[in-house]
Amino acid sequence: MTTKKDMKQGWMSRRDLAKLLGIGGAAIAAGLPEKVFAQTRRNTLVIGIDISDCVTLDPARQAQYSTPMSLLAAYDMLVTMSPGDYITIRPSLATSWARTPDGKGWRFTLRENVKFASGNVMTAEDVKWSMERVLRLGDQTSQYISHVERTEVVDAKTVDIILKDPTQPLLTIIAAPGFPVYDRKVVEAQGGDASMDAKTKDKATTWLNENSAGTGAYRITRWERNQQIQFVRNDNHWRGKPPFERIIIRHIGDSAAQLLSIRRGDIDIAFNLIPEQVSTIKADPNLRLEALTSLDFVYMALTENPEFNKALAVKEARQAIGQAIDYDGIIKNLLGGAAVRCANFLPIGVSGSTEAIAKEVGYSQNLDKAKQLLQKAGLADGFEFDIAYGNAAIAGVTYQTLAQKIQADLARVNIRAKLTPMDQVNLRTTFTGNRAQGGVLTFWNPPAVENLLWAAASVERVARRVHWKVTPDVLKLVRDAAAETDAKKQADLWVEYQKRVVDQANYFILFQPIYQVAARSHLGKLPLTAAGWMLDMHDVKPASA
Repeated sequence: MTTKKDMKQGWMSRRDLAKLLGIGGAAIAAGLPEKVFAQTRRNTLVIGIDISDCVTLDPARQAQYSTPMSLLAAYDMLVTMSPGDYITIRPSLATSWARTPDGKGWRFTLRENVKFASGNVMTAEDVKWSMERVLRLGDQTSQYISHVERTEVVDAKTVDIILKDPTQPLLTIIAAPGFPVYDRKVVEAQGGDASMDAKTKDKATTWLNENSAGTGAYRITRWERNQQIQFVRNDNHWRGKPPFERIIIRHIGDSAAQLLSIRRGDIDIAFNLIPEQVSTIKADPNLRLEALTSLDFVYMALTENPEFNKALAVKEARQAIGQAIDYDGIIKNLLGGAAVRCANFLPIGVSGSTEAIAKEVGYSQNLDKAKQLLQKAGLADGFEFDIAYGNAAIAGVTYQTLAQKIQADLARVNIRAKLTPMDQVNLRTTFTGNRAQGGVLTFWNPPAVENLLWAAASVERVARRVHWKVTPDVLKLVRDAAAETDAKKQADLWVEYQKRVVDQANYFILFQPIYQVAARSHLGKLPLTAAGWMLDMHDVKPASA
């Protein structure tokens, strides 16, 4: 155990280092001398967060909630967004961009002398190969850029991305961590493939789950599911030397454990505190809170497949569920007021979605109306259905607590909800495999800040998960809204889209969290973002930096 004398001399015990690294770090610590310099801790940033949803660290294959934060630490994209500004596209690996001469795509001028963590120099061929790998792997990320026709190398520092439909957005989409520039040589050496047969030939994901091949500020060196993700500094980073030698993301699913850890100094940042714990932070001089209204939301999806549940196949029965939920109680009592709520799949803060529109268009609790809808559905005595959810927490609230609240709300109109907790991975497999038997409590975080991605998902792949056969006029409405260049007309189209989806009653938005993140006072202001990756780790710095 480290003594006061040891600490004065700059030493840290092997036991204390193991505690810092978490369960999976014990083996690492065991191989070190009994004492290491305490400087190790000062040069290490430790983040506590629930990462139970993380199933891969391959950017082209990820579709989870917590993972993008890790990916942004290890990779860069051609363009990016600054925290708090979700409209302006900023330079990253591309210094400038413009429409191609024929107007069919975008031309990017690449930043010169950028090196990957391996030391290899980034080239236009790396950019082309990276875009092609994402497209040809055919995972969820590829769907966001399905309108990309091809990528062309113009010259050593210029790349064109040609679109099938030039009216559809691109820049906002490829600013997300799912579209990095890979170190082609390194990934190919690990079985990476970007050919037309990449879906079957690519074998790089296993390696990319424990390593990274990007230009980002840090390099992934270890991932242990439900335990930790470790990073080391990328000394080749083009923005300059990052402030920390190491970063450790520790999986801490329990909010009380996060609170204890940040108070003791075992972690520097805590993401999943509940309201009661947040209030105690304010009295601790070593800690502070930072808040950010997210673009994420938690929602319940309902199947309408009569083979799974005959009652849910009736729209009025689903609408009755929407009218029975106490949304205000969820936000006030479970989240301490630290949330807003959008009408449907467009979060408040984007085109066509405001709190006023949400109140006008979205559901609110009305038990009398819920009972009337049940009578109209021929279900005056109510019905039963399952609600599946993951054994995890989001915005400091466990899905189980949320499910129990909804169960109690629905019971007031004799709708009987049977709760079915599941491992996060099993839940995702069931939901994305279109096999959810009733309701599913889950999250949505932006793959990129682009209305089309939210809306298109709701009427395409998520619609398939709930067995909603979307009519052509709704699909056209979404595409027309995305292509509209007049801001007022576009907002009106997005409002109309929300009205249609609310009426369909397959999705009920429960809350859009205002994140309250605890940080130790030795850190400077956190670069929190609502853009889908929560935190830009490159810009997390000591307060004195």
